[in-house]
Amino acid sequence: MGKKNKFLLLAFVFFLFYFMPVYLPDAAYASDNSLLNGLFLLHDYAKKHILTCLVPAFFIAGAISVFVRKDVILRYLGAGAKKHVSYGVASVSGSILAVCSCTILPLFAGIMRGGAGLGPAVAFLFSGPAINIAAVFLTISVLGPEIGVARIFFAVLLAVFVGLSMGLVFREKPNEGRLHIGENKEIDVSRGILTVFFVSLVAVLVVNGLQIEKIVKYVLMGFFASVAAFLAVFRFSRELSREWLKETWNFTKMMLPVLFVGVFIAGFVMPLISKEFVTDWVGSNTVSGNLVASVFGVFMYFSTLTEIPILQALIAKGMSEGPALALLLAGPSLSLPNMLVIGRVLGAKKTAAYIVFVVFYSTVAGLVFGSI
Repeated sequence: MGKKNKFLLLAFVFFLFYFMPVYLPDAAYASDNSLLNGLFLLHDYAKKHILTCLVPAFFIAGAISVFVRKDVILRYLGAGAKKHVSYGVASVSGSILAVCSCTILPLFAGIMRGGAGLGPAVAFLFSGPAINIAAVFLTISVLGPEIGVARIFFAVLLAVFVGLSMGLVFREKPNEGRLHIGENKEIDVSRGILTVFFVSLVAVLVVNGLQIEKIVKYVLMGFFASVAAFLAVFRFSRELSREWLKETWNFTKMMLPVLFVGVFIAGFVMPLISKEFVTDWVGSNTVSGNLVASVFGVFMYFSTLTEIPILQALIAKGMSEGPALALLLAGPSLSLPNMLVIGRVLGAKKTAAYIVFVVFYSTVAGLVFGSI
């Protein structure tokens, strides 16, 4: 299937679920029927989050992939860097690089082979999937600003703790070598133009989150989107604009289909899970509740962004905010498939230690957040 056909198919699926109530009875909404509930949850996401939240985030992720030089950022993870520099960069560079759970593993393996320290590399591995720009904005949009901000704060903090803990347990000199992830092409655009371009893209998401009149909101969003489009058309070369759109499309086709699947699964499963089951296991902010949520998150596989609708469904069933955050921290960082890849890079002992640290710190973070 060609690129054009894939785009048309994805657009058709989106509009199909966006206009779903036109041809399905309203009485079926929030039905106990799993199939109908899954379909209507897809409609709710398509209408509320795709156009105004995810689409701008995909454009930003594509721009970051094209315009930000990865090698310039990742060089600070090397053995010669100071700890406060290496851990600081490692814990936040996932957002700068717009990495997701799919792309974090080869980047992690690459910087390890290139000579990065174990601690900073692990910090990068943990925080990257949790703070990529699409996940952050969707968390805030769907689950609320409190848990969204907590996700950012604890993901960065725990990345440092997990990295430092790994560095202390496995005291070894990192491999000598030079980091090599590959350099971006030369960009013939001034720094000022790029700054305005990025600010305009981010402003679309910021304005979308403001509690203002809808007309004012959409006018402002349209204005900032027009500024970014104007710069892309008239100030960027055709090749550069095409590369940006290509990367944006790559992010979209990689994330959006699995998000559709995850949202439908969440809606399908929701009627099957009793409220009593959720409240008994993760319904209170206890050590056992947070531990169960962390272990569940570590061993389950969550495709990028799918942890959010699944959590929304569990919270509606009575899941406490502490365990919800614990799952939100542990889930994107680890899964059974990820463990196999990490094990080939780090070995069995280090991988086992990493799993233990992720579970432990995620449990503690959930307890702290749930007590606030």
